[in-house]
Amino acid sequence: MTKKPFFGFGRPKLKHVRLDHLTQPEIKPIPLPARLTVFLHHAAEAKDLGIRSGTPVKTGEKLPYKGIGGYFVSPATGTIQGISENRTYTDRRFLAITIQVEGKDKWDPQFTEAAQSPGPETALDYLAFLPGISDFTSLISRDTPLHTLIINGTDPDLLILTNQLLMNASPEDIKAGLAHLSKVSGIDQVMVVVPPDLRTQAEKTGAEIRVAEPVYPHTLPRLLVPNLLNQPLPANRPLSDLRVGVISAEAVLALKTAFTDKTLPVEKVISVIDKENRVTCVRARIGTPVKDILGALKISTQQGDRIALGGPMTGQGVYSEDMPIMHDTDAIFVQDKRRVIPPSDSPCINCGECVRACPARLPVNMLVRLLENGLYEEAAQRYDLLSCVECGLCSYVCVMHIPVFHYMMLGKHELALREATEEFNG
Repeated sequence: MTKKPFFGFGRPKLKHVRLDHLTQPEIKPIPLPARLTVFLHHAAEAKDLGIRSGTPVKTGEKLPYKGIGGYFVSPATGTIQGISENRTYTDRRFLAITIQVEGKDKWDPQFTEAAQSPGPETALDYLAFLPGISDFTSLISRDTPLHTLIINGTDPDLLILTNQLLMNASPEDIKAGLAHLSKVSGIDQVMVVVPPDLRTQAEKTGAEIRVAEPVYPHTLPRLLVPNLLNQPLPANRPLSDLRVGVISAEAVLALKTAFTDKTLPVEKVISVIDKENRVTCVRARIGTPVKDILGALKISTQQGDRIALGGPMTGQGVYSEDMPIMHDTDAIFVQDKRRVIPPSDSPCINCGECVRACPARLPVNMLVRLLENGLYEEAAQRYDLLSCVECGLCSYVCVMHIPVFHYMMLGKHELALREATEEFNG
């Protein structure tokens, strides 16, 4: 039986910043770097690729492979410089493909021809990895069609302003993108979610508008959707179980670019958060190394500083400034080493702060005891680990600086690995 705490109040009031927090109102373009790197998380092995070192590629060229997913898109014109197999910190295997960039783009014409007939088949064949969404085809390639699409004009983490800026600057383009989105997905019920100060701009899209209070973590999709629809989401179940899909405002704009300009979108808008928590939005080519973006903004780092891809609550730390931005990278967060609070191996003192902060109302204090001892299945069965919405508030409020959030992520990852192994072994 799942055990829940009897109290769920007292969580911190963390408010999202508004657009006036930007250091400049315009999006700053980042020059095309000498090298780009693309990660393939679903590729099997390097031998499954139809390319190798020395292969020339064009901007927007669809490059197929035999792994799950089937293809990726070259973000620039140049030559494949190297292909290497790597693993993430959660031990997921991926391929890193490095492209030596030429000075000028030569666009591959294949998508230009396909975009003359915009529809679900074209989207499935070319637009799996739109900027601003991890997998666009999941919204349209379903046996059970989705009923509602939510366009997220809010941002998931603190200090990120990517979607808010685009919603404010380009509501007419988003409207055009919504027309393509309806045609591609076949979904008629579309609603746009924005913070209160962007309601007027959002109404220009012509869609149904919903307002979300800019308080973290309410804008995370797994909290946003059930609140909007007044329907609970079962633990560890995808949003599609509610027949709902979520797509960012940036991804809608990218869809408009694809079908109006007849070119595959290869750039990403990112909120860069410096050591003083100042925010600058930039536009960079997918695959651009973090160091090139920080260099263009004159943000220097030194040994001991922390860099994360994502916001301060849920961002994932990177070990090198050579790490590239991907199509679903929303932010780069830089933290001065003097502000970094190192994790502790101190035991839990059972103060209850994590329980009070948890929006899923989990007994986090009990979960931590099981997770740090590797009892992942017991954590899921007894204390509902899989209901965690991955907001990071538990680590934020922990007075002992226990890396609670990382324990939760590790536990869910290990459970997924075990489930996949059991399925593979029959």
